[in-house]
Amino acid sequence: MASRSTDPSPRGPSGSPTVDAVSLAIIEQLQEDGRRPYAAIGKAVGLSEAAVRQRVQKLLDQGVMQIVAVTDPLTVGFRRQAMVGIDVEGDVDPVADAVAAMPEAEYVVMTAGSHDLLVEIVCEDDDHLLEVINKRIRALPGVRSTESFVYLKLKKQTYMWGTR
Repeated sequence: MASRSTDPSPRGPSGSPTVDAVSLAIIEQLQEDGRRPYAAIGKAVGLSEAAVRQRVQKLLDQGVMQIVAVTDPLTVGFRRQAMVGIDVEGDVDPVADAVAAMPEAEYVVMTAGSHDLLVEIVCEDDDHLLEVINKRIRALPGVRSTESFVYLKLKKQTYMWGTR
């Protein structure tokens, strides 16, 4: 007799967990208010508080979502943000890993386009940004060039894309 998987989580073609409509509704509730009580979420999605708690924990354990406090960098002492395009010679993975390990790097993505990597950097000021780009990123083996896009004003930042 063939053995069956004990993992009840359906998987998509890429091997990542798939998320059903109820879990998406839970995610949407948490995106609106990350502190919303499980009882209120349950009422909105038609589940018990315990069932919501279990689903949320499963989504967290699978890495489908995180629950975090999002700050405005300006209000907590970070006066300079920039997107940095990085061009790499050879394997992009080691450079991506090294940049991702930097505390100033908030977002690191490998791309198919003008740059091999796009990195969002959050710094205290222009001197700090210069140090990160010039002394740390450009010093990494394999980095061929960088292009910086300094943020002048943030017009929109949302995290609601996970349920549209």
